[in-house]
Amino acid sequence: MKLIGISSYPRRMKKLVLALTLVCLLGPASARAQNAYITNQFSNTVSVIDTATDTVIATIPVGLTPFGVAVSPDGSKVYITNQNSNTVSVIDTAANMVIVTIPVGLGPVGTAVNPDGSKVYVTHEFANAVSVIDTATNTVSATIPVPVPPFFPSPLPFGVAASPDGSKVYVADNGAGTVSVIDTATNTISATIPVGPGSFGVAASPDGSKVYVANGFFPNTVSVIDAAANTVSATIPVDISPFGVAVSPDGSKVYVTNAFSNTVSVIDTATNTVSATIPVGITPIGVAVKPDGSKVYVANVSASTVSVIDTATNTVITAIRVGSQPVAFGVFIQPPAPRFAGTPGSGNCQGTSVSALATKFGGLDAAAAALRFSNVKALQDAIQAFCAG
Repeated sequence: MKLIGISSYPRRMKKLVLALTLVCLLGPASARAQNAYITNQFSNTVSVIDTATDTVIATIPVGLTPFGVAVSPDGSKVYITNQNSNTVSVIDTAANMVIVTIPVGLGPVGTAVNPDGSKVYVTHEFANAVSVIDTATNTVSATIPVPVPPFFPSPLPFGVAASPDGSKVYVADNGAGTVSVIDTATNTISATIPVGPGSFGVAASPDGSKVYVANGFFPNTVSVIDAAANTVSATIPVDISPFGVAVSPDGSKVYVTNAFSNTVSVIDTATNTVSATIPVGITPIGVAVKPDGSKVYVANVSASTVSVIDTATNTVITAIRVGSQPVAFGVFIQPPAPRFAGTPGSGNCQGTSVSALATKFGGLDAAAAALRFSNVKALQDAIQAFCAG
């Protein structure tokens, strides 16, 4: 983003920038929280964990048997699949309450949001399909059938992940041991990649070059897909029944939950080998990495806890009691607030950031909407938090 000084703006814009700068300087700071949203399938609730204090700060009623979870890129919404309600609950993270419930197909399981937040993809294990939700209207805009491969009774689509550029969506087909690649421009399957038996979780690397798939049946492996070639480039043995998979923000590590071993395997992506195995709670399923890479959160179904792993030591530092049978299958931690123009800690950072946004988007109302803040004040608070350094 090119930075343009305040002096180059018309007088009315100068006044707006200066006024907002003063508000930012004098108003209260409110950095965006990075909460973790944990689906509790037997409680029909979502536990909200403050990742700064590792305590439950809210419990949100949702539909029947909540399973999958995905947080929007701006952190303002969370999408929850309710398996036995055939719905998706949409949570407003500012209020920590359900604001809309979207009917979808039979037995929704996994869910993922595309990078610009405009679409949500939902897998239906027993309907062999993926629903596409338009987040502007909160309605299903398309249903993509997952083809039944030869010699398999059903593909059983389960885990789902979007590529960082939004051009592809990867679906782990549990029944077929394959990954279906969706072309998001056409909403069609562009490739089917054989991986391992019982593919459950799937995650893309931050640069989009690799896709990691947890194959939950014997011989218990993680497949590494070369995203450019749509082929498996490596197969990594892990513990028994790998299920969830998450990639660290810098792409150097992959964390895999092993449901029947009660462990998490840490994969070094440079060598494609397991560098550590961490004991956690009973039947770990969902896993996510905090955006700064400092901690990993693991939902332990049979223990009704969430284990928190310190990534520096590869040890569990606490176990948080949540609802009954937590799953948290998907990306369940809010992302950090967006970065802005200017140098944090410098005296003119707020003014520089505000003026750059006003120029780029044609006004601050438009900037707030484009960046998915609820209003200009929320945008101002985020700028102040950034500029405070």
